Amino acid sequence: MACDISASRTGYVCKSSLGGHSKIYLYNQIEDPFTIVAGEATAINAALTVVYEYEVEGDGGTLVENMPSDRNTGATVNTQTLTVVLKKIDATSSAELNFLAYGFPGAVVKDRNGVYHALGVDDGIDFTVESSTGGAKTDLNGFTLTGVSTTGALSPKLDAATITAFLALLP
Repeated sequence: MACDISASRTGYVCKSSLGGHSKIYLYNQIEDPFTIVAGEATAINAALTVVYEYEVEGDGGTLVENMPSDRNTGATVNTQTLTVVLKKIDATSSAELNFLAYGFPGAVVKDRNGVYHALGVDDGIDFTVESSTGGAKTDLNGFTLTGVSTTGALSPKLDAATITAFLALLP
């Protein structure tokens, strides 16, 4: 049967993993941005010609994938929720983040362990943009982005060659 598990995960995993992410890369939606084989992005669609890098600092960013299955309907849906905090409000960022909210971009998240996760590969990501000046002098003056997408599987991870080719698309 095609849905039978086929591998074990045994042994101890070292305590060397870090939470959070260090960068996100956004691109305008295209159909099938990556070739995906067994949960790994192994090539980039030639129509993907430019990506935009956003540096992420601090501990405000998260990526959560929630994939419940329903025996009654036979459905499994993965909801990918990306939260990103960008410090300091400015006109240029405000204008660009308007486009982010209006469109259906895709994203690749680089986590703090160097793993690249592809998000929104089916239908893009719906972003909510929150702009806040804060109240106290130590409050955030900046943007909190929350992106949500749904798909049928956990996010594919980019292989080494695809990472190299993807990063070559930065302006």
